[in-house]
This record gives sequence, structure tokens and C-alpha cells, in this order.
Amino acid sequence: MMKAKIKTFEGACKALKLNPKTVLPDVNGMPEHHQKSIISHAKLVIIAEALNEGWKPDWKNSDEWKYYPWFRMFSGSGLAYLVCDHLYSGSAVGSRLCFKTSELAEYAGKQFKKLYEDYFLLK
Repeated sequence: MMKAKIKTFEGACKALKLNPKTVLPDVNGMPEHHQKSIISHAKLVIIAEALNEGWKPDWKNSDEWKYYPWFRMFSGSGLAYLVCDHLYSGSAVGSRLCFKTSELAEYAGKQFKKLYEDYFLLK
């Protein structure tokens, strides 16, 4: 399974044959307090693509399950990963950050928690 190989952003870039030094967007024109979030989102998109090994969600297929890490915000301590079962869920998480299995979503949420915090939280 790919997750054994993907432990870092650089590992995801290697799996996708991308140069980690040139693949990220230039955020110099963005307000400084948004720059880390934009970079973190770009890194998470690449990590999700590498972990999913070519799988792309079919948003026209409601029978295909799609998974993503679910966090709870705790005051003063950032995000905590929560295990979530599928029954019905609405989400503001973009399709680029979903996974083909719950195991991959859980792995990404735990392994890359700091990137998710930098993406979701305005500090």
C-alpha cells in the first residue's frame, strides 16, 4: 500500500515524480496571514493524490464512498482527529482532499495533522 511510502510531502512528490522545490505556488502576492494556508493546501492536494494512487472521486456516483479526515477544534490545542462513520455527511472539504478508503483518510489526518492545522486554522 502507498501509505507505507508516503510519510512526508517530499515522499508524495517523489511518488508522483514532482519536484518539491518547484511544484508549490508562489504566494508572495497573498496577504501574509493566508500564505501558510495556501501552501499547506497545495501540499495536502499532492499528498492525497499520491496516497490515492490514481483514484479520483466520481461525484456523479452517489454509491461510491468518499472519505476525508474529520477534526474537532479544541481551544488552545488545535485540531483533534475524530473517527467518523458514513451515514450522511455534508462537507466543506474539497474533492481534492478526499480519499478512496477510510483507512487512508485516517492515516492522512494523523500523519499530516500539522498541515491540516495550517490549512484550516487562522492563527
